[in-house]
Amino acid sequence: MGDYFQTIVDLDAGEAEAEELAERAVAWLVSEGIVLADREVCVLGQPLGHPPGPHWSRAVADDDPDGEPFDGLAVHTGPTVFFSGQDEPEAVTCPRCRTTTDLSDEGGEEDEGEDGEEGAWPRFSEAITDWQDTGHADVTCPACAHDVPLSEWLWTDDRLAVGRLGLEFWNWPELGDDFRARLTAVLDGHRTAYLWGKL
Repeated sequence: MGDYFQTIVDLDAGEAEAEELAERAVAWLVSEGIVLADREVCVLGQPLGHPPGPHWSRAVADDDPDGEPFDGLAVHTGPTVFFSGQDEPEAVTCPRCRTTTDLSDEGGEEDEGEDGEEGAWPRFSEAITDWQDTGHADVTCPACAHDVPLSEWLWTDDRLAVGRLGLEFWNWPELGDDFRARLTAVLDGHRTAYLWGKL
């Protein structure tokens, strides 16, 4: 069967505000009765998480038939690359010139990197490692030659997001659009990404 997760990633949270926004988001979720304040062993990948609260249904889609959540909320702060657990992303768009780059490794010589590897994915893969290690990484756009921070690239699918704050719901029914919009407002209206995955 596997374990399912849904992650809402704040794409705009800066280094200095991620912790404060995480605390604010959890406080709001607790006040709404969506999760409990006390943490327990209820999430994968972290020792403790927030279990579902008495009004967890306020977070899920009205027409979702999947029943009650049976795990909790994991809160991630710090430079993190959030993956859906599925395939690698297919393409990414430069925020400067709006050119979309294919991330398959089937590119020709014009896509060859400095190290001789073909395709654009190796450059992004290296930047992902740098981001996780240091919180900073740039990727040079192959179209406009600008150095663009990894966190500003626009991923064309829901397989990857880069940010300093992620709220990861484990084994919950599908989160509702209205809930996600209200949570975004709590996060100062920041841009968010929504990833769904399975392990």
